[in-house]
Amino acid sequence: MSSSQQIKRGTSPSFFVLVMVFFFWGFVAASNDILIPLFKEKFHLEAWQSQLVGFAFYIAYFVGAIIYFLVSNALKTDPLNKIGYKNGIIYGLIFSGLGTLIFFPAAQLQSFALMLTGLFVVALGFSLQQIAANPFAIELGDPADGAKRLNLAGGINNFGATLGPVLVSMAIFGDIHPEAAKNATINDVKIPYLVLGALFILVAIIFKFSKLPVIKNDEKVEKGLGALKYPQLVLGMVAIFTYVGVEVTIAANLGEYLHQTQNLDSANISQYVSLFWGSMMIGRWTAGASAFNPSAQLKRILTVVIPYVAFGVYLAINYMRGTDISDLYVYAYCILALILAFFLSQDKPAKQLLIFASFGILAMLIGLFSTGKVALFAFISGGLFCSVMWPCIFTLATAGLGKYTSQGSAFLVMMILGGAVIPVAQGSLAGVPWIGIHHSYWLAVLCFAYLAFFAIKVKSILKSQGIDYESAISGGH
Repeated sequence: MSSSQQIKRGTSPSFFVLVMVFFFWGFVAASNDILIPLFKEKFHLEAWQSQLVGFAFYIAYFVGAIIYFLVSNALKTDPLNKIGYKNGIIYGLIFSGLGTLIFFPAAQLQSFALMLTGLFVVALGFSLQQIAANPFAIELGDPADGAKRLNLAGGINNFGATLGPVLVSMAIFGDIHPEAAKNATINDVKIPYLVLGALFILVAIIFKFSKLPVIKNDEKVEKGLGALKYPQLVLGMVAIFTYVGVEVTIAANLGEYLHQTQNLDSANISQYVSLFWGSMMIGRWTAGASAFNPSAQLKRILTVVIPYVAFGVYLAINYMRGTDISDLYVYAYCILALILAFFLSQDKPAKQLLIFASFGILAMLIGLFSTGKVALFAFISGGLFCSVMWPCIFTLATAGLGKYTSQGSAFLVMMILGGAVIPVAQGSLAGVPWIGIHHSYWLAVLCFAYLAFFAIKVKSILKSQGIDYESAISGGH
């Protein structure tokens, strides 16, 4: 991968152009959580049927990765190795932009199926962007520090995810008065997504003329499933399935949880949905500071300060919408647990994944064995502990793959399928009378438990291959 050698010594300034696509992934994915209760009400759906919003969106990643793999086999080469990561992202943005056009006839015809089709096509473009952008971010600097750059990019992703539910809720409902949800129509969904489509095309143009390097891999890839011979990738695929599943299911089922426990309708849940994705932002902003290689003392200070700065940004966004944020201040105590988790994990990806998964289990158990706002904020705090998992899993699962890195990336993106399957499974559990929405969150406990197992197992697998990112990362601080 000779074209990348010039940028291995540090994080390239071009990296900050790349993170624009991470913003859009978060913005659109989190906005789905506003559509779920709206569609449930307007299309008169069952709880599990409303979760098809997320299913259509996340199944597209699986389908997109399958298509990518089939094309790779047909051409007998990895497409991204030939065209470069930069061009792959541009094509993905254009495809997503075209997908938003489907929302116009979907709204006009009041068609739930067409709405799902629009989300599917947009996410299909996202799948190509993801396959290209994640290894691209790792290549824009020292690969051992790849998790740090992915955390930084993830922070931008979750800034978009924090803004998404608020802005889309404003665009659809206008305000938060009691009649807002009743007065909203399916037709109100059309304009926000057409605007997003225009922005996708604009960003594709910016990428085209940016100074991002066209990183390619000249090594030939054998036809077949060569990447699957690496156990870290196979276990990592299950980890991505589980991680995306638990992340999405906590937020996707939050609307129904708030409806049943707090008696809130779809127009009045955005601050809580936004808080979950804001929690992801809080964690990733904190982790992302490491990408700038601060001194040990400055890093300790930033680990305490940045989470509360990010929390302040979240509060400001919701305050500007006119939301009463007074009951949200107590969440500052949950952030203390995040800070503790960062100090314990020491920037080591396997150790960090284990600690954050363990804290995730604890948060879910507190939620399950309590009620009211304690339970609500405990479930939402799952976002704090999901925040750094993607870069940890992705970095560990692709370590040592060499010429199979793009193929491995495609397999990992395929496993975003978990975001389609697990929320529907939880929605189905919530519909069982003796389980209900509250106890359906036991599924999240199981997901975090597997992630803890993966963290322990992958460390030994990589060491047996002579790869030790734990020492490499900790050695610089």
